[in-house]
Amino acid sequence: MTRFLPQILSALACGALFGLGLALSGMLDPARVQGFLDLAGAWDPSLAFVLGGAVAVMALGLVLVRRLARPAFAEGFHLPDTRPVDRRLILGSALFGLGWGLGGFCPGPALAALSLGRAEPLVFVTCMVAGMVLHDRLFARRAG
Repeated sequence: MTRFLPQILSALACGALFGLGLALSGMLDPARVQGFLDLAGAWDPSLAFVLGGAVAVMALGLVLVRRLARPAFAEGFHLPDTRPVDRRLILGSALFGLGWGLGGFCPGPALAALSLGRAEPLVFVTCMVAGMVLHDRLFARRAG
C-alpha cells in the first residue's frame, strides 16, 4: 500500500483539479451542456472554449510524455494501442453522445456533480454504472 501512495495521491490531486476546473467553467450544469448541443435554439458556445482549453492542456501533456523516459510514480507509461475504427467504437460513441445529449452529463462532470447533492447526477451515475456492469456481464458471456 505504501508503495502506491504517491500514485494514489497524485491521482487524487489530478482528479480534484479536474473537478475544480469543471466547476469553475460551469460544466457541472447539464443545461449548459445541452445549450451547447442545441444548435437550432439558444446556442451556448462556452463548452467549445472549455473543450479547446482541454485539448491544449492535453497537447502539452503529450509533448511532456514524449520527452520523459518514464513517469514520476510508475515504471512506464500506459498508452492505448491504436486500433481501427470498428462497429463497436461507432456504436459506443453514438451511445455516449446520446447519453450526453439527453442527460447533459458525461462521466467526469457527472462524478464531480455528485458533490452538489442534487438528484440528477446521482440518477445519471447510477444508470451509467448499471450500464457498465451490464456491458461487462454481456461481454464476458460472449467472450467466454
